[in-house]
Amino acid sequence: MGIMINNKSDIEQFRLHVLFRGLKLELMGMRMSRGASCYKTLKSMGFTGTKQQVYTALAEMLDRSPESV
Repeated sequence: MGIMINNKSDIEQFRLHVLFRGLKLELMGMRMSRGASCYKTLKSMGFTGTKQQVYTALAEMLDRSPESV
């Protein structure tokens, strides 16, 4: 069983969720892929600050409580 995401806003929301999880991994010292980091991608999308500040801002944007990393 799967889900289908075909709405532009749903695709953007899913992308932000994946970047949020990837940034959490980067804060722990891991990499999600060999390409551009999630932090770099989020910075290009307009987020500013350190990795922790971007993580907190993204958590607030996605209505999640930022877990302490």
